[in-house]
This record gives sequence, structure tokens and C-alpha cells, in this order.
Amino acid sequence: MDVEALDPDIVIERFARSSRPMRINVVTETWPPEVNGVATTLARMVGGLHDRGHDIRLVRPRQDVDGAGDAVGRDGFGEMLTRGLPIPRYPHLKLGIPARRKLSRLWSVQRPDIVHIATEGPLGWSALRAALHLKLPVATDFRTNFHTYSDHYGVGWLRSPIASYLRRFHNSAGCTLVPTEALRGELEAFGFRRVRVVSRGVDRLLFRPERRSDALRATWGIGPADLVVACVGRLAPEKNLATVELAFDAIRSVRPDARLLLVGDGPLRASLQARRPDALIVGQRGGEDLAAHYASADLFLFASLTETFGNVTTEAMASGLPVVAFDYAAAAQLMRHDVCGALVPCGDTAAFVATARDLALDADRRRRMSAAARAVSESLGWDAVVGRFEQALSTVIAEAGPVPADAAFAPQLPTA
Repeated sequence: MDVEALDPDIVIERFARSSRPMRINVVTETWPPEVNGVATTLARMVGGLHDRGHDIRLVRPRQDVDGAGDAVGRDGFGEMLTRGLPIPRYPHLKLGIPARRKLSRLWSVQRPDIVHIATEGPLGWSALRAALHLKLPVATDFRTNFHTYSDHYGVGWLRSPIASYLRRFHNSAGCTLVPTEALRGELEAFGFRRVRVVSRGVDRLLFRPERRSDALRATWGIGPADLVVACVGRLAPEKNLATVELAFDAIRSVRPDARLLLVGDGPLRASLQARRPDALIVGQRGGEDLAAHYASADLFLFASLTETFGNVTTEAMASGLPVVAFDYAAAAQLMRHDVCGALVPCGDTAAFVATARDLALDADRRRRMSAAARAVSESLGWDAVVGRFEQALSTVIAEAGPVPADAAFAPQLPTA
């Protein structure tokens, strides 16, 4: 490159952004200790970026576990805590209150290289408007199919307006990150632009077959040869648990020793407990305890059709569980039918039920799938995933070009 032929300011700006750690502000309305796929995955991504030397500021609603004060931080990592309101049916989760003025003041004085918005709620929308006003590069995640959730909560008429909002939201950003090629194609068909794929990983040291526990199975009243059929996730309408129940009933008809293990919590827990008193409904689990629950099962059923990915699929595979799932999301991307699990045509409940029943009867097939599932997970380490995430953010910064002088030196907004 002949650097003398270029504008010196542009050369300095471009090389500075590619040769030093990035200042990244991440906006999210969910974060651990909240238990959901978005919080878990984002924490991995953010932790990985911080480990790589990037300066991170997290913007999120204040949680019940947080102390007083507006912001907390440590070396290379800071947090700005905002107000939030409990989400109906999920009071332990918070919906962020818009904070555009507060973010505009912050980013005018402490300008990040990029703003990454992980959730599309009120806090995310206000962050998007503030970042665009200040001409900051923005990347977004499409992590939750809110527009499909509407059908499961009696507000199907909101499906089209929600989809329009999501399209407008994400098309305002420099790129939208999704976890699968299939989802990219689906969104592009809906008019989404600049969609890029960054998949998700799994912690293979945490989730592994060696965590199988005969002692844990004994507490469930399960013998060594009995069949435990597991499903992990939120106990909510959008997870299609009715299909899981139908499949388990079919399994139970040919394997009377089978027990259903449901790991998770949600608005359907009470009705499930009332309807299935013999099921093992153990609530939310985490860390090594969750890993032991996975590994101590024998077959994994995942019937959801509202996922953008489905982290539980990769966790089950890393734990050595054969998976029965619809040909959708993570299962479609990672599994080969009859190799590490069974893929069923989307929405074909009868096929899902029959496939689960047949697999429950075939121990040799399950053992073969178990080894293959674990082998597939070897390619899903988080380090490579974080590297692709890092590269995507760097690309958005480069595509945005040099910082406009009026934005780089924007005055602090008044507090009123």
C-alpha cells in the first residue's frame, strides 16, 4: 500500500481500529444470573472478547442481585445499569426502560468504537437511536423469534407488526448477526439486509458424558438399565412441550420403565406437575449440576419450532445424548439424520412421536448416536466462535469508515 497517496487522517484511523483493542459497548436486556439462551451465549461472547484484550462496557437493566449505584466495573470491563420492569409471566426477567439521553451523554464523552445491541426491547431501541445520532458503528443480534412467539400467547394479530418492527430495527444497523445459514435465508426473504452468520459454541469441558451420575439417577428412583427421556428449557407454550408429552407417552407404551425428566422453569410448570405427577420436574439447574442432569439421561427430545438456534441441542450432544429434533435451527445445522440423532420434518408431530418411540427401543442405535454426537461437538469450541464474532465487529467498524469530526467531538448533552 502507498500510504503517502492517501489522506493521512484516514490512514491513521483505519490502522488504529484494526491494530488495537476495540472499545465495545454491549447493550442487552438479559444477563446472568438470568437463565436463558441469550444471557448464557452473550456472557460467553463478552467474556471471550474481554479475554482477548478488548475494552467492554455492558449496558443492561439493574437486577435484583445488583447493589446500589449507577455503574460498576473492573479492569477493562464496566457496566452501566439502567432501570427495568419485570416481564409479565417472567417476573425474574427485566424489560429495560429507554435510556437514549443517558446513553447519548455517555457515548459523547466516552465514545466506543462500536455498539453491539443484543436485544430489541425498549433499551435496545433507545441505544440504537442514540448510536445512530452520534454516527457510531452498530451491530445487532437476532436471537429470539418474538414474531413467532405471538401465536403461542394469543396475540397472533401482532405477528406482522412485530416482524416489521424487527426488520426496521435491524436494518438500521451495520450488520445483523444470526447463528445459522437457514435463519439468514429466512430473514433475507423478509427483507432484512446485511445479515451475517456467527454460530454458537458449547463448553465441552462442562458438558460431557463422564458427568453421568448413578447416584443422581438413584435419587430419581431410576435403575441402571431404566430409560430417562430428557427435555431442557423454559416450560412455556412456545417450546411445544405438548409434542414432547405425546412422544413420551408413545415411549412409555413400549418402555414402561421410562421416566420423563424436565429441566427448567416457566409458566407451564404447575400444569405439567398436576398432569404428570410421575415426571421428574426439577426446575432450573446450572453449571456442573445441569451438566450432570444432561449426562444422566439416555435420550433427548427437543420439539421447539421457535428457536433461532437452541443451545440445549449442542449441550445435549456434547453430553453424549442422542437427540430427536425437528429439522430446524441448531439441529438442522449440526446433525445428520441417524448419525448423532434423528431429524424430523418441521411440524410433523406424528413423525416426531414415532421416531422417539423407535429410538427408545433401540439401545445399540442410541449408543452409536451418543458417540457421534460427542464427536460433532468437538468442532464447537467457544474460542473459534468468539473469533468470528470479533471479526464481524471489526468489519462493521471498517465499513463505517473514519469517525466524522462532528461526531467524534460531539459535546455532552444537557442533563435535563
